[in-house]
Parts: sequence; structure tokens; C-alpha cells
Amino acid sequence: MTAIVAETWEEAAAREALLDLCMPQRFEKASELIREGRLPADGLALAAHGPDGRMVATVRLWHISAGPGRPALLLGPLAVHPWFRDRGLGGAMMHAALGRAADLGHAAVILVGDAPYYQRFGFSAAKTGGLWMPGPFDPARLLAVELKRGALDGVRGLISPTGDLAAKPSLEALIAADVKRSA
Repeated sequence: MTAIVAETWEEAAAREALLDLCMPQRFEKASELIREGRLPADGLALAAHGPDGRMVATVRLWHISAGPGRPALLLGPLAVHPWFRDRGLGGAMMHAALGRAADLGHAAVILVGDAPYYQRFGFSAAKTGGLWMPGPFDPARLLAVELKRGALDGVRGLISPTGDLAAKPSLEALIAADVKRSA
């Protein structure tokens, strides 16, 4: 089995390449509107590497509000390189992500996905009927699992991002670095 480890910031390009391969339409999804410009939750960006050291799987969780005053996490995207599918790596990534989220004291995880696949991890639409997302989404695919019993009881409202904003370099800094390299 491939080891699942904390993703490092240096792996950003490898992660994006893997996601481009596995999910080229991800930028059209409502979940991306929530993740856009945000950092994943601390300790909840995971990666798996193949025998040659290349990233073969990734999963991240993001801080959200599941309606007013209801902290939760949004899981996604989960991607496994096609060559490494059917080896249980996706399931291992899910178990690792949910286990770490529980260990860190988080109460609930929400995702958009196929119920038949995610129900084996405890996800269902039983408590998401009062939630909605920015942009188009299929309510039947909005699933959740409680890591703490009752965390999503009576939840209602817009799912919105609450995590830290990702730092963006200033245009002046990028130009200065380019000029310095060219000199």
C-alpha cells in the first residue's frame, strides 16, 4: 500500500497536474467556488506517492460554514491517478482524511459526489436537504457525514467558505523577480 502523507506546498504543480488529468471540468463545479482562493484546513491536505515518488493521489478538506454558525469541512477533490485505481487507494485516502479530521476535532464533513460510492464511508443526504451551494449543484449528490453526533441536526442555509485566504504575490513582486532573473 502507498503511504498517505501530508501534502507539501512544493507539490502544488504535481497536484494540479493530477487534478487536470482526473478532473478536467473541476473549475465548473459549485464546490470550486467555495474552494477558490482559500487554503485547505491545516493538516487536511493529503497526498500519496507512487514507487517513483510522483504524486498518485490527493485529497483536501476545506473550512466551511454549513449554514449560519455551523462549522464543517468540505471534502474534495479526491483524485487517484488512473494507473493506481482499483487498488483501494481512493478508499484509503478517504479513511485517512476522515480519521485526521476527527482527530483534529472537526464535527462534520460535506461533499458533492456519488452516494453509492461514498455511503461506505458513512456519507448520506439525510441531513443536507436544508443546505444549498453557490452555483448549480445536484441536491441528491450533496452528502455529509457527522464526525460528532448531532453536528448537522437542523442545519439550513448556504454553504460558504470560512478558511484562510491563500496569499497571492503582488504584481510588483512578480515583475521585480522576473527583472532580477533576466539581469
